Amino acid sequence: KYISFITLPCAGKTSLSFKYSNLPYFLILKINVIVNNLKVIVTKLKQRSQSAGNFVYLIYKRTSETLSNEPTKIFFHPTAKPSPITFSPTTVEKVSPSHPPQVCMGACVTDNDFGYYLAGLIDGDGHFSKTPQIVIVFNFLDASLAYYIKSRIGFGNIYKVKHKKAVILVISKLAGIKKVLNLINGKIRSQIKIDQINNNILIHSYFKEYDPFSSSAAGLDNHWISGFSDADASFQIKLISRKDRDNKTEVRLNFQIDQKKIDLLLLMKKYFGGNIGYRKTQDTYYYGSTSFGSAKKVIEYFDKFHLLSSKHVNYLKWKKAYTIIQKKEHLNALGIEKILKIKNSLNRLNDNNVG
Repeated sequence: KYISFITLPCAGKTSLSFKYSNLPYFLILKINVIVNNLKVIVTKLKQRSQSAGNFVYLIYKRTSETLSNEPTKIFFHPTAKPSPITFSPTTVEKVSPSHPPQVCMGACVTDNDFGYYLAGLIDGDGHFSKTPQIVIVFNFLDASLAYYIKSRIGFGNIYKVKHKKAVILVISKLAGIKKVLNLINGKIRSQIKIDQINNNILIHSYFKEYDPFSSSAAGLDNHWISGFSDADASFQIKLISRKDRDNKTEVRLNFQIDQKKIDLLLLMKKYFGGNIGYRKTQDTYYYGSTSFGSAKKVIEYFDKFHLLSSKHVNYLKWKKAYTIIQKKEHLNALGIEKILKIKNSLNRLNDNNVG
């Protein structure tokens, strides 16, 4: 993993690079401030240069692929769940990494750990079709996570979905599908995904060695919730003015997951506490950990089983708001102002720091 700056201000060639390893996301965001300052300097150098071949670009690597030809910022996005995607050659274009993936995301060291994470990710945003093939959807800013999943599995292609802020990992080779089945067997929980596996995949003779899949009976003290949350969760901060309390501001920290079916949300409620609601207009269920007791359990979990997507940034901010509340700083105007600043920075592409 590295960040490098390459400039050709005149005829000569100058390059500067520095390596980093296992940096937490908030440090990467801090680096962005430095990057922006350097960008100003580089822009001035470009203006002074008359060479037609001059160019400046920044490469940011989380795996080994270049996510963009000329990004000017390092940023993350809270991976809002993409709308359903119909996969066809006319709606996607293949994306190839410029170098082989060579990063460990800092979690899921063993195949067993990774299997739980992958099962959760698929339970949230995966699909098994009769082709047969497996498709997993990612927010386009989590392309590096898609490449990490691909590198761990050893199979698949990644495509950018046209007109949508999404990329998909498609695994079509039978050996690749078999690798995924071996990783998630006994770990998958969604009945919809289990039915897809049994009815769309295991009907093929290549997979005749497998018994029908059934819902995992394993506990949740593993990476499954991390994968499921990277697919479907969000971290929210709500500030409510209470007229019955002299207009004092009430702070609510909410870890939320939306689903069409209630079964997986019941697991979340049992594990973290919290509540489940139903939106009639959208025909969806949602889980929310609105109490501070539930928030504490959420933090204890994600500090142990890390998120691997860009949602990790929002989690760190959300956790910081919790720390402010624990110190009772939210009881004064300055503390509320700090929390409001954190709230407003959630889900923003251009946020540069954790606070």
